[in-house]
Amino acid sequence: MSDAPPAPPPSLEEVRAWIGSELDDSAGAPLGRIDGAYLDAQSGEPVWLVVSAGRRRRARTTVVPLRECAALPARAWTAQRRDAVLGAPTVDPSRPLLREHEVAICAHYEIDEATGRHAEVASREPASVTAEP
Repeated sequence: MSDAPPAPPPSLEEVRAWIGSELDDSAGAPLGRIDGAYLDAQSGEPVWLVVSAGRRRRARTTVVPLRECAALPARAWTAQRRDAVLGAPTVDPSRPLLREHEVAICAHYEIDEATGRHAEVASREPASVTAEP
């Protein structure tokens, strides 16, 4: 195991450049299209990618953890499996995420409540806006 610190998450400028790109799943198969991002309501940093996942006519709008994504030439990749993304809670990308919705999304992706995004939002006030489109 490496002692190197983890790479910083993608910047807002990088994420904006990904919008409209295809997103591949952990196996490298096409998963959907990146439609936007959610930004942390306090820091303004991007935390989730908004994705239209699945077949175009039956696509679901959901989010994937930005910390688990990377850019590829003309595409992006997520460490998440296809079934995890397709089974994730849906979002309305025109509305902010509340603490409870983010906690449910984190639980779905098995993000431990003591680490990552789950830990960041768990201590915030109930029903508070934690991420904005």
